[in-house]
Amino acid sequence: MIEEQLDIETADGHMPTFVCQPERTDAPVVLMLMDAPGIREELRDMARRVASVGYCVLLPNLYYRAGGNPVFGDKVLTDGSEDHRAMRAIRTKMTIPPVMRDVAAMIKFADAREGTRAGAPVGTHGYCMSGPYSLAAAAAFPDRIAAAASFYGTWLVSDAEQSPHLTFADSTGELYISCAEFDDLAPPEMVVELKQHFEQSGARGELEIHPGVHHGFAFPQRHCYDKPAAERHYERLFALYARNL
Repeated sequence: MIEEQLDIETADGHMPTFVCQPERTDAPVVLMLMDAPGIREELRDMARRVASVGYCVLLPNLYYRAGGNPVFGDKVLTDGSEDHRAMRAIRTKMTIPPVMRDVAAMIKFADAREGTRAGAPVGTHGYCMSGPYSLAAAAAFPDRIAAAASFYGTWLVSDAEQSPHLTFADSTGELYISCAEFDDLAPPEMVVELKQHFEQSGARGELEIHPGVHHGFAFPQRHCYDKPAAERHYERLFALYARNL
């Protein structure tokens, strides 16, 4: 595999991005959008797994607007810790429109990169806070994003600008929305409302609720990791990309 740590030029600065792709074949591009705790080896390993089945994966640090390449330690999910406070100070300021500028920059970067297919359909998947970003990208770039997935995306129904529940109809690609049965950041009543919006929009795709699991179930180093559900998440993702990319 080819691995590189690069800076992608965006409208707002330089975005540190982990790039992983096969050595011997031109590869469709996939954008893997991070969860709130940010870039770490756990996510890079997940990107490597996606790349190993034939994709060029871009894993950007979406926190770059805070300056440099922000990363956090093991206590980032511990309420009251220094890392948690630092992460939240960045996370709570994030909105969808700037991330759409980042998506545009990544597509431009991918089109010019050796070993990818310029102008070809692009896939995107996001975890946790980036579930909304992934789905919003499908609506913002319908001519390029042919497949988009959200895994335990947070607050997919909100009053945020470009909230996914308002833009499903603008997507032409296939969408896959994965929800955990137990998730305080996407409670059951929100999922019910989300499903109604999704069905009424006429968008292509599926909303699936995974029984018996909690928010974060696909992360192998998270306390709530569930191996069968995590493997199912890869099965669904690879099938989605194979159909569309």
